[in-house]
Amino acid sequence: MQSLSKSHTFFIGLMLFSLFFGAGNLIFPPILGQQSGDQFALAMFGFILTGVGLPLLTIITIGITGKDMQQLAQQVHPRFGVIFAVAVYIMLGPLMAIPRVTNVAFEMGAQPFVSESLQSNNWILFLYSLIFFAVVYVLSLNPSKLVVWVGNILTPLLLLSIAALFIAAVVNPLGDVQPAVGEYVTSPGFKGFMEGYLTLDTIAALAFGLIVINAIRDKGIQDKRAIAKASIHAGIIAGVGLTLVYVALGYIGMTSVESLGQVVNGGQLLTIAVQELFGPFGLILLAIIVTLACLTTCIGLVSACSQYFSSLTKRISFNGITFLICLIGLLVANLGLNRIISISIPVLLVMYPIAIVLIVLSLFNKLFGGRSSVYVGALIGTVAISLFDGLKAAEIPVGAVTDLLSYLPLYKEGIGWVVPALVGGLLGYLYGKLKHK
Repeated sequence: MQSLSKSHTFFIGLMLFSLFFGAGNLIFPPILGQQSGDQFALAMFGFILTGVGLPLLTIITIGITGKDMQQLAQQVHPRFGVIFAVAVYIMLGPLMAIPRVTNVAFEMGAQPFVSESLQSNNWILFLYSLIFFAVVYVLSLNPSKLVVWVGNILTPLLLLSIAALFIAAVVNPLGDVQPAVGEYVTSPGFKGFMEGYLTLDTIAALAFGLIVINAIRDKGIQDKRAIAKASIHAGIIAGVGLTLVYVALGYIGMTSVESLGQVVNGGQLLTIAVQELFGPFGLILLAIIVTLACLTTCIGLVSACSQYFSSLTKRISFNGITFLICLIGLLVANLGLNRIISISIPVLLVMYPIAIVLIVLSLFNKLFGGRSSVYVGALIGTVAISLFDGLKAAEIPVGAVTDLLSYLPLYKEGIGWVVPALVGGLLGYLYGKLKHK
């Protein structure tokens, strides 16, 4: 059996790490570290479970089954497979994730260097996003070279920049660890769990899994077991990289309260911290880190969406779809970050639990004989709860239902869909067995 070399596996793992590690992943850990304080270990453990563990589980599932996102969802129903995959790729692509990444790259990587008189000028954002998407478009045209561009070049630069930031924080600490605040006082593990849950990486892994498999196949590996093995190893490399970076960024936040005070968000915290550690050069270092993180993630998202939609329709070429995704992303990005986030959070709260349930069921598919009734039952239980979570986040009145749902186990922790999913899956299993008899 032909297997992928260790060096190629390593660089595919680096590529995967960089595709995952976007601006959100850069911002969440520092604010978690600052707010969790002396409860940092538990909070970071919860964050890693969902921010690293679930995406890694997704890559392993895709590697073992050899199925892409649509094929995983088709185990519910063929039509559901197409609808779910299209919805996820649109969310990960031009309407939400890609514009959000572009906006964060602008606000943290470019805006600090623009004079205050021009910062409110919409043309500045338009010109920046135009250049940003031009670079993304060119680098996304040849997915087979993603390993070279991202794994071999951009990722090492990103890691070196973050390492410089962490070493400076260790050598010259910003302050001593302070007591935890907010929800981190009473339930640091669950709060960290939810922060990692909202990184979007588990859904992104559904798209990036196909990129990993294609990168392995481009090296001449066609055997299913060899592809699964290489996918798992690449996923582990990416997972280790993410864990180390999250802990490093969290450490900076954990030691920052004494000198910086409680800061509103992770972006602001990092901006102030790098200035404290490096002086004026700090903003340049942060701009490099943020731009590289956003650029690599955006390239991965555009490439994944283009590969899927070009396989779905033969009328438009891969290059044409890539251009269309970049164009729509450019237009949506200029709506502004706050508006994009306000729309994406409700959708995310509905879609994310569905993705998690599909991944877990696919991994244990053989245990229940792959019965579609199990998938249907589990998803009915999941959607029944996550839909109201999304409506609540969108500020659509569902007060009476929310009061009723509050009696569900884990609902207050934000994962009230877990028990209904388990009950629905069990009922689906019993129905499938009775129907078979």
